[in-house]
Amino acid sequence: MSKNLNMPLLPVYAEPVKTEDLGGNWLYDPNLQIVFSNRENSRGKRYSFDYVRSTFSPAALRAAPSLPADDPVLRQQTVTPAVRAVDRLVDQLVKGRTNDYDKVRAIYDYFSVENGFTYSLSTRGGTSGDDITDFLATKVGFCQQYAAAMAWLVRSAGIPARVAFGFSNGSNSGGGTYVLTNRNLHAWTEVYFGGIGWVPFDATPAAGVVGSVRSAWAPDTDAPEEVTPLPGSTAAPSGVDPSAGPEDPDRLDKDADQGLAVGDNGPSRQNPVWPWWVAGALALLALLAVPALRRSALRRRRRARAAVPAATTLAAVPGQRGEAREIVVGVDADRARADAHAAWDELLDTLVDFHVRVDLTETPRATAERLAREALVEDAGAVTGVRLLGRAEERARYARDPLTGEELYPALRSVRGALAARADRRTRLLAALLPPSVLLRWRNALTDRSTRLVTTTGQVRQRLLRWNPRRLLAGRPAR
Repeated sequence: MSKNLNMPLLPVYAEPVKTEDLGGNWLYDPNLQIVFSNRENSRGKRYSFDYVRSTFSPAALRAAPSLPADDPVLRQQTVTPAVRAVDRLVDQLVKGRTNDYDKVRAIYDYFSVENGFTYSLSTRGGTSGDDITDFLATKVGFCQQYAAAMAWLVRSAGIPARVAFGFSNGSNSGGGTYVLTNRNLHAWTEVYFGGIGWVPFDATPAAGVVGSVRSAWAPDTDAPEEVTPLPGSTAAPSGVDPSAGPEDPDRLDKDADQGLAVGDNGPSRQNPVWPWWVAGALALLALLAVPALRRSALRRRRRARAAVPAATTLAAVPGQRGEAREIVVGVDADRARADAHAAWDELLDTLVDFHVRVDLTETPRATAERLAREALVEDAGAVTGVRLLGRAEERARYARDPLTGEELYPALRSVRGALAARADRRTRLLAALLPPSVLLRWRNALTDRSTRLVTTTGQVRQRLLRWNPRRLLAGRPAR
């Protein structure tokens, strides 16, 4: 049964000869050896099939004749780009080999842990400019890279090869049943031998493939040699777990994403691969932090302006004839007004953040008295502060000389603290993370832009209708 595999292909072993419980929408391609459909998918499909399990002896493969030069399979499946480094490597590997199988085995044996190759889903980039050259230099990759690299090298040796995609053997769940999951998706190389056909070779290190099964003609080159114990000895070879066998469930259930490298040094440590949802969560957190950062930046800018210096009186300074003169350094009136407006705007945003009613038709004094009477009645310091802010804004709006010499920011801080103590936890949390004042300002700006866009579109439409070609032709005199 196929579960959660939403694809137009059905997992089957090679060389299927009979299927059951499948409708006429499913077809079989004998060349590619796949069961496919153009109308259905494999999700939830229950079916059974019979297949032929072919085995090949090294002797039979060595005796297979090479394909003639005009064979279509040879012409189509030996085409590769020209890469000198690959060609030199292939010449070295197949030197002295007289038949196709020995040449393929020399290339297959090259992809071994002994030669420095390891399995990993995180690969290192190269500098040669050719992916094949970089892979052969770094010797780190996953199954698709191993399958493609071996097919390339075999083709460079003049032997037809292709890359096959499918599933590994899966995990034995008992009772002759094997379970295939997304961890069993795999790629390998198939080589064509004359008179025999396509023969599979899996160059990926066996320890990196869940459910890996090797064969007599393509054995596991990284497997340790069997050690025959001395007569009377019952001890297992040093470093080998007696319970670990080819069908050990723990070995079969290892995650292929671990990038295990079999060798004298044990498993190689791979760089962590962050799942996609971590990047999504970080992006979401960054997006949610934008309103709070905008509110914090606005508060700092207003705070820098809210500290208005008082008028400064210098001590008596001797004049030109020795008499004392008192010098008073005043405060810029324009700056004092701007500072008062900034402090008042910050107060209004604070009221919006803590869900306190804002009435723009009130005068600053009336707003301050309403807050002192309704929202800040239990905090004398906050009442004094809000009245100071109201008086400063009132003087900045209507008086010739603005209020100077008062600390506006401490007053803002006392009012904000009193409002926060009065609000519930949810209101305080939203005021810190998603300030309603910022969201309201963005919503108003979006509304204004939408209104201007609609107005501009209407004006353009009216102008286009005014210059209608039909009206021009209607006013043109007839000949």
